[in-house]
Amino acid sequence: MAKTKLSIITPVYNEEQNVGLFYSKATKVLKSIGKGYEILFIDDGSRDSTLKAIKTLQKKDKHVKFITFRRNFGKAAALSAGFEHANGDIIITMDGDLQDEPEEIPKFIAKIEEGYDLVNGWKFKRKDPLSKTIPSKFFNWLTSKMIGLNLHDFNCGFKAYRKEVVKEITLYGDMHRYIPAIAFWKGYRIAELPVKHNPRLHGKSKYGGKRLLTGFIDLMTVKYLTSYQVKPLQLFGKVGLLFILLGLVSGLYLVIEWFQGIGIGGRPLLILSVLTTLVGIQFLSIGLLGEMITSSMEQQHKSCSIKEIK
Repeated sequence: MAKTKLSIITPVYNEEQNVGLFYSKATKVLKSIGKGYEILFIDDGSRDSTLKAIKTLQKKDKHVKFITFRRNFGKAAALSAGFEHANGDIIITMDGDLQDEPEEIPKFIAKIEEGYDLVNGWKFKRKDPLSKTIPSKFFNWLTSKMIGLNLHDFNCGFKAYRKEVVKEITLYGDMHRYIPAIAFWKGYRIAELPVKHNPRLHGKSKYGGKRLLTGFIDLMTVKYLTSYQVKPLQLFGKVGLLFILLGLVSGLYLVIEWFQGIGIGGRPLLILSVLTTLVGIQFLSIGLLGEMITSSMEQQHKSCSIKEIK
């Protein structure tokens, strides 16, 4: 892979004090590797002098490129734009706050060259407060159990990809947290590397407590997409049949009582029986509509990921 080109994608938001330091450390490492490279900064609508600092770097180094947003759209949008415009055969994502260590880039490249498609960083000794580390450990455990991919740190920003991986992944919302899960579902080989995690020197974290709720919702989305995207009736049909069964059993019980001369007109169980049956029919209908939509989409675009054609 002597001609391999590297793309370093770095989303930044109000990181004017870190951009220059990140560039210096990353450039030193990239020059020592001996491969062609580009450093692609994604300015996510910064309100400080981040963009000015990036433009200053670009004037003196043709390896520096940038994309700037009109406002803050979030990390998923930044990564998506970076993936679209990156020219490298190996693409590495790193946060621009210097909590990721550029000196570890060669480890990721070596792992990719072993045959892996995506290498996920693992902040082994995380330099963050407990308010971030404890929820993170819980979500990583929950995601591993639900997806079937055992990783310690799904949300680590330090990752390396083969080009074909990022070209197949569509990001929106906060789905960047679950890129390894999506890639795993598509059949790509995933590896994990422990990485050094530095304390933040300048600026402040851009992630608040609300990401706990959004992260859980996105996890539900990923679970649905990876398990039922092409077979929605398997999910909605099971739930629907369960409700219908509950309605039929309770209805049969009422019929038996009615034949025994017991009045059932004012029984709450009668309302429950009718309601659960209707809810079950609705779930079945949703599943069938989902199957029709999926079938129509499949005719236009295959959901499988092709590895090789000869």
